[in-house]
Formats: sequence, C-alpha cells, structure tokens
Amino acid sequence: MPSATPLDLKSAAIRAIRLMDLTSLNEDDTDARITAFCQQAKTPHGNTAAVCVYPRFVTLARATLTAQGTPDIKVATVVNFPHGDNDAETVLAETLIALNDGADEVDLVIPWRALMAGDQAPARALVRSCKALCGDRVLKVIIESGELKEAALIRAASLLAIEEGADFIKTSTGKVAVNATPEASRVMLAAIAELGAQHRVGFKAAGGVRSAQEAADYLGMAVSEFGEHWVDAAHFRFGASSLLNQLLATLNSSESQAPAALASHGSY
Repeated sequence: MPSATPLDLKSAAIRAIRLMDLTSLNEDDTDARITAFCQQAKTPHGNTAAVCVYPRFVTLARATLTAQGTPDIKVATVVNFPHGDNDAETVLAETLIALNDGADEVDLVIPWRALMAGDQAPARALVRSCKALCGDRVLKVIIESGELKEAALIRAASLLAIEEGADFIKTSTGKVAVNATPEASRVMLAAIAELGAQHRVGFKAAGGVRSAQEAADYLGMAVSEFGEHWVDAAHFRFGASSLLNQLLATLNSSESQAPAALASHGSY
C-alpha cells in the first residue's frame, strides 16, 4: 500500500481530520451523548468534514453544530442501515424524513445480498431512487465490501452505484467483521477511474482505519490514483470515531502525555 508521501505523518493527520465523517452509530446513543460528540468535531487542528448520526439525531446535530459556531460541518445520516435489507418503500421514507430534518448527506446501504445472489436490480433501483430524493445533497452508497469479499463483486457494486448516481462509494457500515481494507479500496478507486467519474464521484473508507499511519496510507493511495488535487472533502472521506483520538495523539506527540481518550462512538 503506497505511503502518503510527500506528506509527513503530522500533515497527513491534520488532513485526515478535515476529511473525516466523525461517526456515532450506537443503538443506545442519547441526546446528551450526541451533543458532546458533535462538540468533538471541532478540534484545535480544524473541523471534521461531517458528523454521521442516526436519523433521529439529525435535527439535534444540526442545532449543536450551529450553536457552537461550526455550521460548515456537514450532518450525515444512514439509511437501510446496517443490514441493507429493508424494503425500498421504508428506505425512501426514511431518506425523505432525514432530508427534511436537515441532513446534508445520506449514507445508503445497498441490498448487497441480492447482488451476491446475482441480482443487481434491487441495488440499482434503490440507489437511483435515493439519489432522486437527495437532489443536490450528497448520497454515499455503502457496498459492504467486507461481506462481498470478491474483487469482482466489489467492482460490480461500485460500478452500479456510480452508474445510478452515487456521489460517493463507501466501503462499509463498520458493523461487520471486515470493513475498509486496502485491497477493496483499490478496487473501488479503480472502478471510479474505469468510468472516468472522478470529477463527480468520491470515495469513503469506513471502519478499520485506526491510526495516523493507516490514514496516511489511504490518502497516499488516493493521491496515486487521481492526484493531489483530488483528495479533498468533496472526493475523499474517512468514516471513523476512534481514529480521531489517534490523529490528535499524533499531533500532540511532543507532549509528555497523549490527550485524554475520546469516547468511542460505534464500531468505526
């Protein structure tokens, strides 16, 4: 996996913070926890790109970010999450409610089991319909690469998502055994390149990126594929929670003691 040269580790850490969808997706999340979580998105080294919360917390997240003076941080949410097996009518209703509540970005899990069974139609229809609802707002399509496993299936899922209007293709929910991997990420970036879609489609590595060095390696991979200019918040994201603490520790490594650990939010 290529390194993130010419970025040094601290430069990569700062960059990764600003490309992060700081994520809290716990069934037992509360208003108080989400309020505190949103406050963590504002760091001494810059704000995260977004916070990602369950749909029921979208309104609270938006209000918290505005109140703390960081309205530029996007509010993302998830639909058909985490299993990807809800009926289309339910998913579309959930999407519409989230958008009406103020979500800037929607992360959609495709029905990947149908894809594994050889049927692309449900995934294609769902991505197309969700993008129609999202309009100018960002739709990230989660293909659950760790469950698809095979490069051919990961490629097929990536291509169909792009073809049906995805603004990002995203590796994982963070709720399965295998999440973002270098191998799956390379296949997904190659799919974007195959369709010549890099001008309109981004990539999100979610789950399993837990250190500044790993973040630097993923950044390096994207730079190698599409160039330095491409790796910005419009084209590249990390989905993470515990990663933020590691990045902050890297940036404060000259201190005698690493900063207090942030609470872990979800399995990212």
